[in-house]
Amino acid sequence: MKLQRVPARVGWQWVRLGLRTFMRQPLAMGGLFFMFILLVSVLALVPLLGAPLALALLPAATLGIMAATQQADRGHFPMPTVLASAFAAGRERARAMLLLGALYALGSLAVIALSSVLAGGSGSMASADGATALDDPVLLRNLAWQAVLYLPLGLLFWHAPALVHWHGVHPIKALFFSLVACWTNKGALTVFMLGWTAIFFAVALLLVLVSSLLGGVAVIQALLFPVAALLSAAFFTSLYYTFRDSFVNDDGTPPA
Repeated sequence: MKLQRVPARVGWQWVRLGLRTFMRQPLAMGGLFFMFILLVSVLALVPLLGAPLALALLPAATLGIMAATQQADRGHFPMPTVLASAFAAGRERARAMLLLGALYALGSLAVIALSSVLAGGSGSMASADGATALDDPVLLRNLAWQAVLYLPLGLLFWHAPALVHWHGVHPIKALFFSLVACWTNKGALTVFMLGWTAIFFAVALLLVLVSSLLGGVAVIQALLFPVAALLSAAFFTSLYYTFRDSFVNDDGTPPA
């Protein structure tokens, strides 16, 4: 398997392919994403260990969505069991995925802790009367540091689950290869992220317009979560294509 360099314009193609595949199988891809969110939400309720466990499962769950996209792209209907694909490829690769998940959880917790230190505290999401407190400078600094520190973590893990699952790459090597691939195709990834950011903003503006025409806050509150979840599902669907085009097998075939 070799790294493949792609032009920046391919980033928009990844967005379009993700949307196309999602629209072909909206029930399957949307349902799998809701299952993923439900699992993470339930785990997060467990005292002490819940949040780290939820974080540790994110790489495996992301791989499950990518495997579902692969099936949908080939014209098949992804079944719910595909979400557990990371643990159905043999004991060795399941252990490797668990190690990758543990590394992701440790990295995420380190980002949260370090951002709090750099910001001078964690801030508060609510004031005493329950109102939002996003004007809290400590909270804003904390969120800004989290965004900055999470970027390298996200790049390390961008392709890592797919490399571990489909090619048996050791988790540490997978992190390195993922970072190198993201840097090599940074133009395409930038276009990809800008494209999705534009789509999210456009849909948000549309929701605001619809809510102002149909009844204000109640309408936007009713629509916000399902619309955001469906858009997020489409985003996760598009991740498969970023991996497929960033690597190539020695015989010239796609890596997955």
